[in-house]
Amino acid sequence: MRDFDSKPMPLDQADGLRRLFARHRVKFIPVVSNPHVAFGGMMLERLCAGFAEHGLHVLVADASERASAASELAMMDLADAIEPLSAQVSYLAARGLPIRHVDASGSTAPFLQALADAVPQADVVLVHAPATELCRLFARSAELARRSGDDSALVRPLLLADDRPASVTHAYAAIKLLTQRAGLVVHDLLLGAAPNSPRAERIAMQLATCADDFLGAVLRDWVRLDPAALADEAPSEDLRRLVRETLRLDAVPASMAAPYYVDRPQHSAAGRAMN
Repeated sequence: MRDFDSKPMPLDQADGLRRLFARHRVKFIPVVSNPHVAFGGMMLERLCAGFAEHGLHVLVADASERASAASELAMMDLADAIEPLSAQVSYLAARGLPIRHVDASGSTAPFLQALADAVPQADVVLVHAPATELCRLFARSAELARRSGDDSALVRPLLLADDRPASVTHAYAAIKLLTQRAGLVVHDLLLGAAPNSPRAERIAMQLATCADDFLGAVLRDWVRLDPAALADEAPSEDLRRLVRETLRLDAVPASMAAPYYVDRPQHSAAGRAMN
């Protein structure tokens, strides 16, 4: 069996990261876990369904607060710990795994290469983890992208929230961490709320304006997901749009990213939503 802990690192780790993120087959998507969201699993299922519509194989690497701790098998060989959920979706219980791939600089980016090696058929890898963990995983590639001017190496974190204040506050804190620690300033949002929720639009607006006003970050797009939707229901048109934009992110310069909102609320109103 393969032992990733004993596997020698390439002499030029930066070059290894460039090659990893240059691979067109694999799209790494950081999904920010939110322990205050009641239907986070449903959101991941809907997201997987959106990518599966394109005939893509999705690996969910779940290192979130609520995920099961990684098994002993995963510590020795990631490939043997992958659980197939369907013909197009695989799952890895990965809580505690990224830090086992930490290098001398404090980056856990080698874990991403380990995932790509473990599931070579994966086209999309959803890395579901807290913002602090995602910073360690993706900060180095973001820095390399800024230095080289290569926008194709940049990832766009996907936030999860619902229409309750605690989850919104947590999502804003995640934007702050990812912006300040990892230099990831453009984000998307999946918002779990009923179709008739009076708060959904206002929450997205408040997150966008606070991110812009106080952090210089951008909430580029958001999609409402109905928690009561059936598991086999087709993805909404909004979710399909988000998936399409994510898949062609390599062709969209970061400089073209724009906030989803047009008419901005006053700072005081937006600020109150974060408190």
